[in-house]
Amino acid sequence: MATPLSDPSLSPLQTIAVVGLGTMGTGIAEVLARAGREVVGIDISEAQAAKAVAGLETATARAVERGRLTEQERADVLARVHVSTDLRAAADADLVIEVAPESYEIKHQIFRELDGIVRPETILATGTNALSVTRLAADSARPERVLGLHFFNPAPAMKLVEVVSSVLTAPAAVTAVTNLALDLGKEPVAVGDRPGFVADGLLFGYLNQAAAMYEAKYASREDIDAAMRLGCGLPMGPLALLDLIGVDTARTVLEAMYAESHDRLHAPAPILKQLSEAGLTGRKSGRGFYTYEAPGSATVVRDALTPSESAAQVQGREVRTVGVAGSGTMASGIAEVFAKAGYEVVLAARSEEKAQTAKARIGKSLSRSVDKGRLTAEAAAQTLDRITAAGSYEAFADVDLAVEAVAEDLEIKQQLFQALDKVCKPGAVLATTTSSLPVVACARATSRPQDVIGMHFFNPAPAMKLVEVVRTVLTAEDVHATVREVCGRIRKHAVDCGDRAGFIVNALLFPYLNNAIKMVQEHYASLDDIDAAMKLGGGYPMGPFELLDVVGLDVSLAIEKVLHREFRDPGLAPAPLLEHLVAAGCLGRKTGRGFREYARR
Repeated sequence: MATPLSDPSLSPLQTIAVVGLGTMGTGIAEVLARAGREVVGIDISEAQAAKAVAGLETATARAVERGRLTEQERADVLARVHVSTDLRAAADADLVIEVAPESYEIKHQIFRELDGIVRPETILATGTNALSVTRLAADSARPERVLGLHFFNPAPAMKLVEVVSSVLTAPAAVTAVTNLALDLGKEPVAVGDRPGFVADGLLFGYLNQAAAMYEAKYASREDIDAAMRLGCGLPMGPLALLDLIGVDTARTVLEAMYAESHDRLHAPAPILKQLSEAGLTGRKSGRGFYTYEAPGSATVVRDALTPSESAAQVQGREVRTVGVAGSGTMASGIAEVFAKAGYEVVLAARSEEKAQTAKARIGKSLSRSVDKGRLTAEAAAQTLDRITAAGSYEAFADVDLAVEAVAEDLEIKQQLFQALDKVCKPGAVLATTTSSLPVVACARATSRPQDVIGMHFFNPAPAMKLVEVVRTVLTAEDVHATVREVCGRIRKHAVDCGDRAGFIVNALLFPYLNNAIKMVQEHYASLDDIDAAMKLGGGYPMGPFELLDVVGLDVSLAIEKVLHREFRDPGLAPAPLLEHLVAAGCLGRKTGRGFREYARR
């Protein structure tokens, strides 16, 4: 007769022990009990076990209030959960899920004790996201039954579960827990054993770079977080997320990742160590990157680093008319934004025909807004009337602000700035929308570098709320003040940053995308699993490969090269797979093939 481990269909994993009843363990216990499993919750602390029961009572009462459970179903759920402070309570479990603190010593001790308590066929799962599953399995009496089962916080809400196999894990054990995850309404992703697995492996490198960016005083914590929320559509900024996860936890994960990869991008930023050792671990302690109302509170309160609203502001220059140089999607989008805000706009291109084509594109965009009820026909007509198409930059003679949105080529931009220098009146602000080139190089092409600044809009400009305002060492204070005021008038959120490659968003986004490509290149995980992991586990609106194909692989490669050239970090070198695809002409959706193939329109 087959044992349950060799035939998972005979073992539906009905009785499950959860060892460690912190936030994650309590959440997992709730998910299991609501799915009809008998749950044994175990914690060495009697107070923590009682807190877990109270937490389950509160969570299920809330579910009843929201109509997601009936009173009877709630009673049944609570009746299925039993708590204990004795590990021997796991004796009859079909599966044990360990979610103790991230320490080899603690986890080894639990697994050694479980070896003498549970049945031979019982599956042992660790919830670690930083430690080696193989190392934990190797010290077990039956390594074939040990695997990783990584839930995401909060477990009841988050759909992703990473099922982690070591080289020792029996396929039947993987099948059994994968089927369980599906039965729980989760989306299991099969991954191999490496620190961080897929989701955290990509997420924590990004969080680490954000911490380093803040530590370098490149941008404020508020601007870094706003940039990633508004520029990438993320639910939280990286520094706020570090506070939620726990600065100490992030440091532990990064230490484990660095020990394996020796990639400097994974070497924990010194500020993580400083905050951890000072006990400033984030929300749970009441202070981390931000200060909170109380330990455990999500409410941020003002502190010494909060920007002052009453600080004396430099008076900006008056802006009534705006010139937009270019005829592409970005140029027409920016012209539309300014015209909607009431500015008179001159849209100039290298020919009258190109300028008229760009204006016609704006007309179509405004018509779509009218069709969707976002704009009245009268307002759309007035907006279009404010835009004058011109076939020469001579038309910029009287503009107060000139914004270039031409090709991302330094030589082309410098030639344009030389032309603007001759055409634009004294005191006009000259702005570049570059996403990766040095703003100061554009400024030095003019006789008035103090009037030049970066205004990095995001595509599509009418919809995206973020503008990165990039000051060079030569930019005048009143020019900076002018652009900040203008951003307010056009209803964009301005973030300040210095003149270095990638600014905030691209400097944090593209290394993350590059690391995702490396995972595929190394055959660690599939495109689909990585995309699913980041959407379900990280709350990203698009997976990295979906995003790469939308942005364009050639554009992505160009930005990766700029970042690598500027920071000279080996970890930023573009993944060879990306270079090969670009060389083959597979540039993403625009060519019908990138990381995936697309139907030709």
